Amino acid sequence: MPEARDERLAAQVLIIEDEPDHAEVMADALRKPGHVCTIVHAVDAAMGELKGGAFDVIVTDLRMPASGGKLGVAADGADAGLKVLEAARQLQPAAEVIMVTAHGDVPTARAAFKLGAYDFIQKPLDLEVFRNLVNRAAETVLLRHQNDQLKAQADTAGFENFIATSEPMRRVLRTIRTVAPSNIPVLITGESGTGKELIALAVHKLSKRAGQPNERGQQSGGRYVAFNCAGQAESLLEDQLFGHVKGAFTGADKERAGVFEFADGGTVFLDEIGDMPMSMQAKLLRVLESGEVVRLGSNDAKHVDVRFVSATNKDLREMVKAGTFREDLFFRINGSHVHLPSLRERREDIPPLVRFFVERFMDQLAPSRQIPRVTDAAMMRLTSYNWPGNVRQLLNVIQNMVVTALGEELAPASEFVLDVKHIPDDVRMADSAEGESSPEHTQSGPALGSLAGTSLEAIEKRAIRETLRLTAGNREHAAKLLGIGERTLYRKLREYGLR
Repeated sequence: MPEARDERLAAQVLIIEDEPDHAEVMADALRKPGHVCTIVHAVDAAMGELKGGAFDVIVTDLRMPASGGKLGVAADGADAGLKVLEAARQLQPAAEVIMVTAHGDVPTARAAFKLGAYDFIQKPLDLEVFRNLVNRAAETVLLRHQNDQLKAQADTAGFENFIATSEPMRRVLRTIRTVAPSNIPVLITGESGTGKELIALAVHKLSKRAGQPNERGQQSGGRYVAFNCAGQAESLLEDQLFGHVKGAFTGADKERAGVFEFADGGTVFLDEIGDMPMSMQAKLLRVLESGEVVRLGSNDAKHVDVRFVSATNKDLREMVKAGTFREDLFFRINGSHVHLPSLRERREDIPPLVRFFVERFMDQLAPSRQIPRVTDAAMMRLTSYNWPGNVRQLLNVIQNMVVTALGEELAPASEFVLDVKHIPDDVRMADSAEGESSPEHTQSGPALGSLAGTSLEAIEKRAIRETLRLTAGNREHAAKLLGIGERTLYRKLREYGLR
């Protein structure tokens, strides 16, 4: 019977061994528990893999040729394994490194522990011992990853409906948690659709101004009031923000409090503040400096106590230089600056966001139906797309997919899934690099910029490796996802030393 596989421990393993037959034997031993292996035979090739790949476990011989010593490795390869270990600590810090040594190299291998090696094993290899050692190393990496996920969950505690597994978003949430308890103004920047409104609300909810129930269950504390500064006539904008007294203008048959008075004791969120007219900017500055508002038609100033949170997708510094935004107002609202990364800069968050939105819309549209599974091919397409509309666009796409799938007539035995065919055409047919030429997206995220200067061979090897990881080593499935024939995939696996 085939050996049972634990898919959780299926690891990406880099094997660095100058004897091809020996390397194949090691790889064969690791395939049984489901590991995906990349084989190289010299130090320079290993360095290329460490720079361009993503590995969980690295198995390296202590002595091997340097292929010309291009990287400063000793000509006889005596310390080649230590050079690989040193490079791995820098280029693959999450990976564990196992040293393979001859009997006389044991003292050197022990010294490698000081450089961060996980363990070492002597030649000739006992394959069962070797496989168990790699499995333990893979489990160590898995546990570390799970610990990071728990930390990510801790970072998002108190942030309702926030998905933040990526480090850029976790940094944002840690910043918010730090500044929220104070009264300092917060300026939130980022592209449209990145979630600036949710961040603003989180600032209020995590502050002392948030309404908390008292002993009788009544809410105390201040309100959170959101106001969009864009697309409004100046006169209406002033009335909305400052209010008016009876008779202030035709039709003003009773007095009305403005946004600032209404939010007294709470938080005012001014969205799209970069669109506020210059004349209104001066009046807003007065409120920030003195805490006083004057209603239209009145001469009496009223004191208000509000926390200001502002947001914009524009570059306010450039607007200050152009004379379209007041410099003194910019300094006032920019007490703490929070910049939200675009979705293409936090692609790790896309799969959990997809699952979250699928569950939300299924709960709204068909609560009695089971939650559909998102196929690997669909998830890869969604993850590779550049999302110019960011999270807001992703939300709309998932809603469209759920509605489309619910409208299909499924055979009783059919599995309910969201597949590539359910993705709207503009996303499904788009090139993965779409958006590079758009002015709004010229500052592309790592997913685009990290490929610059990378050889096509390295890109292809990485695509094959990641697809094999996604399919748990299923080559037939991987070939379909890559859009190539199985024979072509087998040939490339042999050509690149991938398993």
